[in-house]
Amino acid sequence: MIKYENLLRGYSLKVTPQRVAIVEDLYKNGHMSIDELYKSVKERFSTISLATIYKNINSMIDVSFVKEIKIPNQKSKYELTKKSHSHIICQKCGKVEDITLNLDDLISKASKESNYTITENSVVLSGICGDCQ
Repeated sequence: MIKYENLLRGYSLKVTPQRVAIVEDLYKNGHMSIDELYKSVKERFSTISLATIYKNINSMIDVSFVKEIKIPNQKSKYELTKKSHSHIICQKCGKVEDITLNLDDLISKASKESNYTITENSVVLSGICGDCQ
């Protein structure tokens, strides 16, 4: 069984029941919007506010425990930080999945052509998932 409290402590975050609930939901569901997190956590903590969800997510982002996934023309989704990967989203049902791509050549070429030192990347591909085809 995952010890969500230990995950929070590993990032020097204070352990609160609300934070444990947020981490548990992100661990179980993968990619969630703030609204989805709020709805889920509110079922267990009826007095929690949307502002508390935002505050906690931002604290987790600040220490790189949670990562924001910016999806064009949609609300951001959030996930627990893990090894480098990209995302693919279904244009019909909105499902977001992880996809591992080798971006080394693309990053190297972009760095050479732009004279930038690339420190971060975010790739979101879109299409129609197998269930929606």
